[in-house]
Amino acid sequence: MFAKSHVHSHHKHLKWSNKQPPVLTVSSGDVVTFDLIDSSNGQITVDSDTSSLDSFKLELADPAIGPVYIRDAEPGDALKVEVLSLETGNWGWTAVVPGFGLLADDYKQPDLKIWNFDPEAGYAELKPGVRVPLRPFLGIMGIAPGADGEFSTIPPTVVGGNIDCRDMVVGSALYLPIQVPGALFSCGDGHAAQGHGEVCGTAIETNMKAKIRLTVCKNHPWVRSPHLSLPPQSPAPVAFPDKGQYATMGLDADVLQATRKATQSMIEWLVATKGLTRTEAYILASVAGDLKLAEVVDMPNHAVTMSMPLNVFI
Repeated sequence: MFAKSHVHSHHKHLKWSNKQPPVLTVSSGDVVTFDLIDSSNGQITVDSDTSSLDSFKLELADPAIGPVYIRDAEPGDALKVEVLSLETGNWGWTAVVPGFGLLADDYKQPDLKIWNFDPEAGYAELKPGVRVPLRPFLGIMGIAPGADGEFSTIPPTVVGGNIDCRDMVVGSALYLPIQVPGALFSCGDGHAAQGHGEVCGTAIETNMKAKIRLTVCKNHPWVRSPHLSLPPQSPAPVAFPDKGQYATMGLDADVLQATRKATQSMIEWLVATKGLTRTEAYILASVAGDLKLAEVVDMPNHAVTMSMPLNVFI
């Protein structure tokens, strides 16, 4: 029988470092539970409004909870991180923060959406007639870097961190290349829902309770960056039957510019046909829209699509 251990939300850090002292030591295969604070680090509450963004400190964002030392974890091994269960809070937030996000040049004014939802209902409502299915995952899952120094938790690295991959739901597994003894695993940044790309810079950010199994995979030199093992997709809930998608395409010699163009076109379509404001459309694209590389070989232009599931509209 595997041991169970717990890490509280006050064990948080804002830098990745191989000098960060572990708060817990476990054996390979042990299950650990985490209480995770939202990515604002408590700066945004259920009663907040847009004015709270005036004093928002980005340097306090994206706390990671941990780290956990895993016995017998050594450089050259991989850490298998299995997501066993995730429990969201009953509210979350999405923000447009000036200077942050894919379309920062287009959105100069701050905006904040507080989502109130019942996790059992399975959705959060943007506005009447627009519902986003809940699909919880952790934005941050990472281990300590081999390089000395302190590194921000906001950008992801080859040892994981703030990878913000919406596929890492319950039943998935993440493999990370261990660079220091003990691996020093931390996690955080609970998301109730997010699209591929998280284009406005935030998802539906929420507190989370997570149960994770940590297993050392000996001698895995081919794992040099995060690898993912994903479960079959669950059937759509009855409330969200598959209605297909609408997609926009961005074309440019620069992949990032193509990505911006696809997102801008999606926002224009949402405003023109779904009665959303530009900010509402940007938020919806961030929490429900999926970016994909459609083509990267027909030089000089690359093609990127942004797709929106039509079942979010009722």
